[in-house]
Amino acid sequence: MKHILVPIGTSNTGETLQYAVDFASEFSAQVFVMDVFSVSAKAGTLANISEKVEESSKERLREIIGKVDAKQVTIKIATYNGDIVDGLKEIDKELGIDLIIISPRSNAIEEELYLGHTTGGIIKKTDIPALIVPKGTVFTPFKTALTAFKSGVLKKKRILEPLLSIQKKFGTLVSLLLVKTPGYDSDDLKVHPALMDISEQLTITENATTYQGVLEHFQSHQPDLLCVFRRKRGFFKKLWEKNTILKSEFFVKIPVLMLRVKKY
Repeated sequence: MKHILVPIGTSNTGETLQYAVDFASEFSAQVFVMDVFSVSAKAGTLANISEKVEESSKERLREIIGKVDAKQVTIKIATYNGDIVDGLKEIDKELGIDLIIISPRSNAIEEELYLGHTTGGIIKKTDIPALIVPKGTVFTPFKTALTAFKSGVLKKKRILEPLLSIQKKFGTLVSLLLVKTPGYDSDDLKVHPALMDISEQLTITENATTYQGVLEHFQSHQPDLLCVFRRKRGFFKKLWEKNTILKSEFFVKIPVLMLRVKKY
C-alpha cells in the first residue's frame, strides 16, 4: 500500500486526515489530500480566476495539514477543477491510488444519514477501495475483521489486496460471514479459495439482507473492522437508487473497508 488519498470537504476539521496519516505511517505510504472546486469559463472576467481559486483551495488544505501530526508521513496536495469523482479517477489514473480514506458524511448532512451525497457518490461511481471511518475515530491496529458478503464469487484475488495488506501488517483475525438472501444462487455459496485462506472461520446465515446478517452476528464477532464488497446488488445496493444511505438502512460505529469488484 503506497498511495492513500483523503478527499477534504468544506466542513473537514482534519480528523479523517489524522486517521489517514496514522494509518499510512504503518505502511510507509504517502498521503494525498484532495480538494475540488468548480470554475467555469463564464465565472468571471479575470483570466486567472481559476488559478486564484486553486491557490485558495491549496491554502485551505495547507492549514488543515498544519493541524495534524504528520509522523514523518509525506503529505501531498491535489486539487481538481470539476466533479470530485472525475478528479478521483484522474488522480487514480496518474498515480494509482491504493485506498481512499473518507468519513461517512460531512457535518452539513442531516443526522439520519450514514453516507452523505458526496461519500455515497464516491463509493458508487469509483472502483477505488475505500475505508469509511466514522468521525472522531482514532486509529488503532485492527485486531479482528468481519468480512460479510452474499456471494463468495470473486473474479480475481487482487480484489482482496487492501484486506490482505491489513492482515499481514497487523495480524488481523478475519472471520467470514456468508449471508444467504432470498433468491440466492448455489454458485454464491462457493467461497473463493483466497477468502478461505485468510479466514479464521466461516459462518453461513440466512437473512433478508446482508446487513441484517451482520446485525445478527456483530456482537458475537465484535470486529474492529467490517469488510464488504462493492457490487451493484451487494451490501450498499441502495446506492444505485440514490447517492445516500440512511442510518436506518445501515450503521456501524467501526471503520468499513469497501473492496472493489467491478474493475477486475
